[in-house]
Amino acid sequence: MMSRILPLSDGASARVLEAGAGPPLLLIHGVGLRAEAWGPQMAALSARHRVIAVDMPGHGGSSLLPGDPRLPDYVAWAAQVIAALDLGPVAVAGHSMGALIAAGLAVEWPDLVRRVALLNGVFRRSEAARAAVIARAAEIAAGAGGIEATLARWFDAGQAALRDQVAAWLRDVSPVGYAAAYRAFAEGDAVYADRFGTLRCPLLVLTGDGDANSTPEMTRAMADMAPDGRAVVIPGHRHMVNLTAPEAVTTHLQRWLASEETPA
Repeated sequence: MMSRILPLSDGASARVLEAGAGPPLLLIHGVGLRAEAWGPQMAALSARHRVIAVDMPGHGGSSLLPGDPRLPDYVAWAAQVIAALDLGPVAVAGHSMGALIAAGLAVEWPDLVRRVALLNGVFRRSEAARAAVIARAAEIAAGAGGIEATLARWFDAGQAALRDQVAAWLRDVSPVGYAAAYRAFAEGDAVYADRFGTLRCPLLVLTGDGDANSTPEMTRAMADMAPDGRAVVIPGHRHMVNLTAPEAVTTHLQRWLASEETPA
């Protein structure tokens, strides 16, 4: 894999990891992580695709977004990344916050997105779940909260090595970038929810059956709204399913990448 800094049109920059050659695939990680979180998928999918994983704003080597950004600002940033790559329309897959960004891209910039995959995405949280995640965002903004509860939700006891790797990424992230992205994530579950029916590209929506926040019900609801949507629920896994079940996730991504595009 090659790492480089990609200049963006507004003077900011984004760090990307790239591997392989072929039709382009852009990967967007979740809050607190970095491009390396897609390592298993990059290794497998780069055999047939040019795979580009990008650090979100304020994560890894990517610039912070200015001001007080919300989800549409992250979506506009991702459109800038695609334009800067100069590869034409791309397949886009996002995990967690990255899934919210990927969905917004497919809605707002359909000409940039050939197909979209949403892993462990959130969709129309319950009032109780929304209140809890907004409270968590306020804790993070105040420099409180820690990461242990997050790791306990994401991993089983037998996944210590993966847990430690993700913990290192969470500890390394910019506190400002983390707080800004988490706030946008907390408030973003309904921003594009009413527009999934406008999607005309192949849509894969995937989660683990043990993900209490990105639930199987959310996954099925998103897929059901889209004309060309498919829902996948992987048993026995939680929020970091692309790391804890990499072979299964990669297989479903390969099928999605090989599926026929919806006629215009």
